[in-house]
Amino acid sequence: MSVGFVRAVAGGVTLAVRAQPGAKKTAIVGIYGEGAAAQLKIAVQAPPLEGRANLALIEFLAELFEVTKSQVKIVSGELSRSKVFLLRGIVLTRAEALLAGWGSKI
Repeated sequence: MSVGFVRAVAGGVTLAVRAQPGAKKTAIVGIYGEGAAAQLKIAVQAPPLEGRANLALIEFLAELFEVTKSQVKIVSGELSRSKVFLLRGIVLTRAEALLAGWGSKI
């Protein structure tokens, strides 16, 4: 499985995310865009106020990829719905395997 929104980088992977804040629950809801511009669309329960949605995304991604919150960092898009996260300490094949568990959503 090779998906455009997750890429290998030195020390981990980057993950392109399209956030949908203010949702009923935090969950992966699908893919936004196509090809190299694709982003993993994640509904976030927290509102986009005072960084709460960003913190909720970091917690969700840490749990999903089985890393600590300190290993998840926003590298771009802090004030945007389109974000790129760096997940340190995880390899591309492991990230893809964990995402495969979400089945038809992605």
